[in-house]
Amino acid sequence: MTNPPRRTRFIAGLNAAMRMARRAGIAERPVLDREPLMQRVSDETGLADFGDAWFHEPYDRLVASLHSEAQLNAAGEWAAMKQFEKMLRDRLWAEQWFARHPEILERRLPHPVIVVGPMRSGTTRLHRLLSRDRRFNHMRSFETISPVPRPDFEPGMPDPRVSLARRIMGVARLANPRTLTIHPTGPMQPEEELGLLVNSFWGMKNEAQWFVPGYGRWCERHDATGAYRQMARLLKLVGWSQQVSSLRPWILKTPQHMLDLPALMKVFPDARLIFTHRDPLAIVGSAASLAWNQTIIYSDHADPRRIGEEWLRKTRLQIERMRAARDAIPRQRMIDVHFDDMERDWRGEMARVYRFLGLDMARALQGMERYQRQTRKLKRRPHVYSLEAFGLTPGRVREELGDYVETYGIAREERQAAG
Repeated sequence: MTNPPRRTRFIAGLNAAMRMARRAGIAERPVLDREPLMQRVSDETGLADFGDAWFHEPYDRLVASLHSEAQLNAAGEWAAMKQFEKMLRDRLWAEQWFARHPEILERRLPHPVIVVGPMRSGTTRLHRLLSRDRRFNHMRSFETISPVPRPDFEPGMPDPRVSLARRIMGVARLANPRTLTIHPTGPMQPEEELGLLVNSFWGMKNEAQWFVPGYGRWCERHDATGAYRQMARLLKLVGWSQQVSSLRPWILKTPQHMLDLPALMKVFPDARLIFTHRDPLAIVGSAASLAWNQTIIYSDHADPRRIGEEWLRKTRLQIERMRAARDAIPRQRMIDVHFDDMERDWRGEMARVYRFLGLDMARALQGMERYQRQTRKLKRRPHVYSLEAFGLTPGRVREELGDYVETYGIAREERQAAG
């Protein structure tokens, strides 16, 4: 495959309709700037406490990049505004919950198990296998989309966030069905905590959705502790809304942790870390493909070569930051898991992980077997991509990331077109 896939006709039609609505005066140009949106959401909800103002600067930096770099289309501008409104509304509701129920912030988050690895390195599979073990707590997809319950929520009652997640996923299938092939999920599926970081307008989720390299480089230069503290507060709220024991460890994972390990360890000092590794040929090609398939929804000017360069750079930086941060983490607090070992003998690898955690795997094996059967069905629709579609070559990737392969003894994958 020498050219990346095109977007669906649904997006072209939606863009045309939005442009016509603007010309006819039916729709206004979306507002993205922080202060007017904060005022609008505050007026709508009657609430004024957005919590720690730490998020102001990343928000402003993101908007600046959206205006100067992302080249959003009409649908992209509207979607960005709606996402920002939702995050601001969630911040207001979260502070309302904390004021109503101070006991939420008293909940513990003991010794979480955190999967850390580059995008497309097998973090999702490992996270979902561990999530089958009821000795751990985990987030579900609808909670990462909407981490904060509505003000009228009552534990144990039907949660409208599940229906909202189902509708959002339905729209995502129309916009680009390939995104759910790359990362299959459903409202109740175990999911990463990326939405808890996005709540602070922080992280790679924004970079995978929009072409905002200026914002990404700003984040790379700044301490992420504020975003991780907010993530911990929201995780306590999620646990309270689930009515799960605060004594059970959480299973967490998101590739963002590769860049922010010092902040992660500052906020979760007793975390146990599982590092995943995979051939960079697969990591870079698959990450660029994931970003491309999202970016083309929101922009008419996405450039596959620029996306390829950015995700090669981003992958290299993730690995450099991870390697540097590991030096400060006690060896007994971490374990390495290789993608090819999981492919060859997932039971054996998971047994090794459970020995590291000091737990008996037998209690969780049945649930893990069930998950493996489900994923085998999904693999009938593989994620297809190529480095060449993004202006990269295997030789270039090997040259820049070969030291990572040698240091960690990573097996080279013969195929780079399925991941």
